Amino acid sequence: MNWSYKIARIAGTDVKIHFTFPLLLLFIALSNLCFGLGAALLGVLFVTLVFGCVLLHEFGHIFAARAFGVRTPDVTLYPIGGVARLERMPERPSQELIVALAGPAVNVVIAGFLTAVLVLLGLGVNLTGLGGFVAGGLSFLSSLAAVNIWLVVFNLIPAFPMDGGRVLRALLAMRMPFVRATNIAAKVGRFLALAAGIYGLVSFQPMLMLIAAFIYFAAGQEAMMANLRDRGFGPFRTDSARPIGANHDFDWGNRAASGQTVPVLDEDGRLIGWVRR
Repeated sequence: MNWSYKIARIAGTDVKIHFTFPLLLLFIALSNLCFGLGAALLGVLFVTLVFGCVLLHEFGHIFAARAFGVRTPDVTLYPIGGVARLERMPERPSQELIVALAGPAVNVVIAGFLTAVLVLLGLGVNLTGLGGFVAGGLSFLSSLAAVNIWLVVFNLIPAFPMDGGRVLRALLAMRMPFVRATNIAAKVGRFLALAAGIYGLVSFQPMLMLIAAFIYFAAGQEAMMANLRDRGFGPFRTDSARPIGANHDFDWGNRAASGQTVPVLDEDGRLIGWVRR
């Protein structure tokens, strides 16, 4: 079943939304309906603009990657954010650093523009007043600027899959092998995730615990992929991959036969990775 649906194509990249995204808008509308129909519509507009900023963030990554010859087939919007599917990561650490920073840089520009407008009007940005959009007007702009500032801060946390994790890896990879840099960045991310999870448990914040769990496992996944790539088993592909034949002459055949993992070949018969049973 296709869980995401294409809504546009921008600069050669398909823009998709996950089927749960409209549910988020419905939830926002119902949550603000108690303040009146106008507040409900304003809430939906605000969230839509926030995800517009998220989409611009992702296109920051996309255009930076394209400058290094990396295509991006599509970008998908989820209730928790956006994901741009790069066909591969740039080879050089300096290139990955630029691609990783390009997204937050877009939010810096957006926040700077909105803040400048508010300052010219004699106002400022209230970083704690994210609910002010219900009132509309300048509170709406202030809240949108605050969201972009928080997007920058959150994305630069040095943990995968956030941009900060890739920034940390790129900086480390300038001085050490890529796989070692990835493993160190993954350990940092897992430590931060554990700390956030414990804090979320003590303060009873289920959403924080969920995000911490997601970051913890994402860091492990990134480290695993880097190690597979270092051993010559990557990158993974799904468009032309097929399971290895039972009679294929392969050194690790016994391991595959045990049911623990199944090696995957591309259309030319080359090993490209392992898939757990």
